[in-house]
Amino acid sequence: MAHHRHLRHDDLPYRPCAGVMLINREGLVFVGRRIEQTVEGWQMPQGGIDEGESPAQAAVRELKEEAGTDKVEILREHSEWLTYDLPQHLLGVALHGRYRGQRQKWFAMRFTGTDQDIDIATEHPEFAQWKWLAMEALPRLIVPFKRDTYAKVIAEFRDLAIPEAWALRRRRW
Repeated sequence: MAHHRHLRHDDLPYRPCAGVMLINREGLVFVGRRIEQTVEGWQMPQGGIDEGESPAQAAVRELKEEAGTDKVEILREHSEWLTYDLPQHLLGVALHGRYRGQRQKWFAMRFTGTDQDIDIATEHPEFAQWKWLAMEALPRLIVPFKRDTYAKVIAEFRDLAIPEAWALRRRRW
């Protein structure tokens, strides 16, 4: 597929996408390590918005498809649509070769289940492994071209990473 070297970002649209920052009771964030080899690294669940689907509906559906759970409560929607561009070597390869990158609407969700409710062995698995991670550690594990987007997601949702037990104690004061 040598033709992708001649593609320019301006030649392709952004893929509409929804992303999920899933936060557990301890204030940690769900991340999965991708199976596919074209894009290495860990990431939060995300995926395309289908026609007729709201961004929130897409976010919950993608979470179910990638992490095997929809035991969530939506806490907040990011105030902006965030975009990232694929690096030149992935143009024409990643995202089915049809997009320059993604235009994403992110949602913070509280995980209401237990770890046993997470099952990455879904019908079309995307993750080889998963773990809970401190929000501030996310940028170190994310592919470089997504770091700016992740920094904006963290800034918007940082206050939501307070463990539930701590939050309950604070309410009593």
